[in-house]
Amino acid sequence: MLGDDYVALAAAAHPLIDWLPDPLVLAPLAVLVAIYVRRFRRARAEEGGRGAGARQAVAFVAGMLALLAALATPLDGLGEDYLFSAHMLQHVLLGDLAPALLLLSLSRVILRPVTRRLMRVERALGPFASPWTGIALWMGLMYLWHVPAMYEAAIEDPLVHLLEHASFFTAGVAVWWPLVAPVPMRRPLKGLWPLAYIGTAKFGLAALGLYFTWSTNVLYDYYEGVPRIWGLSAVDDQNAGGAIMMVEQSLTFVIALVVLFAGMLTRSEADEVRRERLEEARSV
Repeated sequence: MLGDDYVALAAAAHPLIDWLPDPLVLAPLAVLVAIYVRRFRRARAEEGGRGAGARQAVAFVAGMLALLAALATPLDGLGEDYLFSAHMLQHVLLGDLAPALLLLSLSRVILRPVTRRLMRVERALGPFASPWTGIALWMGLMYLWHVPAMYEAAIEDPLVHLLEHASFFTAGVAVWWPLVAPVPMRRPLKGLWPLAYIGTAKFGLAALGLYFTWSTNVLYDYYEGVPRIWGLSAVDDQNAGGAIMMVEQSLTFVIALVVLFAGMLTRSEADEVRRERLEEARSV
């Protein structure tokens, strides 16, 4: 169902029962799936599964599910019309989880057709291609869009809301790229710097979540004027939204730490094996 009838029906629907997906959201997601599947199959045929295996496929499916949950479920309407906490869940899906998972679904093999173009973009950006630029962009946009005037402008204007969502996703890609690095960077994070990097990003945004969690006043006038559902007052809803942000940042921080430490251990063991082989070769 499209056109004015579709819009009218969707606007009158209950957010959980009579919800209807938006074709304007589903269409670009379907195109993204088609592009990825096509390239994944070619990469798998060319490399026999190296760089285009189960890990990449699972990450892509999980990333797409995160995008669908954020944009093509009742969560979007709940956040716009009823609950700050639903909007916060949408924000962490769009700006953190989906970008991380979709980057994990990529590899040098899958990105081979655009690798040179990506490297040219990195060279053109010069000092702005530093990993720390990603953190500055991500945290800057997250904090900016939660300033009451900006937040309420996004809620009330569909175009501003679209810009907000696009900027969250773009910033999420920027902050996770140096850690996932599907294509090697000219200025990679080395040694213990990845730990400092992820700690700065996660604790920086968790601080915003902490502020929402312990606030005792409603920060956004918009949510004082909407119908209250599920027995949540505006303040309780706001506190719940902050808790969602804090918990998500904490969980992704712990998972990232485990993965980083495992990678460091694997590289250390590989270096030790190479040193032992080199010493054996010299002694012969």
